[in-house]
Amino acid sequence: MSDAAELLSQMNERSREVFRRVVESYLDSGDPVGSRTLTREMTEKVSAATIRNVMQDLEFLGLLDSPHVSAGRIPTQLGLRMFVDGLLEVGDLSDSDREAINGSLGSKESDVSGLLDRVGSALSGATHGASLVLTPKHEAPVKHIDFVNLGPDRAIVVLVFADGHVENRVFTPPVGQTPSSMREAANFLNAIIQGHTLSELGSVVAREIAARRQELDGLARALVESGGAVWENEGATYERLIVRGRSNLLEGSTEEELDRVRSLFDDLERKRDIAEFLELAEGGDGVRIFIGSENKLFSLSGSSLVVSPYMNADRKIIGAVGVIGPTRLNYGRIVPIVDYTAQLVGRLISDRGQG
Repeated sequence: MSDAAELLSQMNERSREVFRRVVESYLDSGDPVGSRTLTREMTEKVSAATIRNVMQDLEFLGLLDSPHVSAGRIPTQLGLRMFVDGLLEVGDLSDSDREAINGSLGSKESDVSGLLDRVGSALSGATHGASLVLTPKHEAPVKHIDFVNLGPDRAIVVLVFADGHVENRVFTPPVGQTPSSMREAANFLNAIIQGHTLSELGSVVAREIAARRQELDGLARALVESGGAVWENEGATYERLIVRGRSNLLEGSTEEELDRVRSLFDDLERKRDIAEFLELAEGGDGVRIFIGSENKLFSLSGSSLVVSPYMNADRKIIGAVGVIGPTRLNYGRIVPIVDYTAQLVGRLISDRGQG
């Protein structure tokens, strides 16, 4: 039993009701909740003094906190965790939310990245948070590779897959590349890639370079050896993590919250391809909720992440969708939206035979 669950089991009915009403009011308004407000809402008639005593006990247990500017209380991170684990009532997906998500997927186009971009926009619109969509890595064998020089420090690698899928990834090549060295590097790679997926290429390239080092000049070898960053997508403009709805996090934020939001934006910019995001989603079945510092992915302690993996036709987890926002998210409404979106994306990708 978790610390939060154990505390909940020790509380009497009055304490539970006071605690639940404080949390629900805070999630709804973001404001501290006072004892006088609760006297009008309680099931049984109790005085404000009695409620203040209960709130003090809950504060002593670490479940509520009293902001210095207010006599009211707000839930702590431990309190929110206890509420989510033991008292949260998850509603059914509303017809309007279902229509909003379904509407983003109306196109029959086969471009999965475009589809997932629209999913992210619909998810952020429905939840009024920032949406995160981790797109699946393409696991079909690579058929052909080509390099296109864009300037002294920019180039494109064109990846053609056996199933006809094509990706163009911008990257920073090693210094001094020439059209000749790029052709040589591409020829070398095309001779060894047949039948291999991107995730296999790193080890194949390393093995072949060791065996055939003399066949490549220095510049071409440097370009081939730098390919690991391209295979893994580091620094590329091709995004595996699609972030939409950032402006939603700015609306109605206090000065203190704005600093946290800027910190979150910085984290998102640095982590376009977040393996840890998928690991969070893979850690349990269905939707998972990370509150404040439980979320090791971002340095933003005042945020919550609601995330769910999605699977392909083989029931293999290949990506994830989530919503991030302040800790006072409407969890009961957002959980079914994220769950529905993840299941829908998994079905659509399975239908397209991708992932």
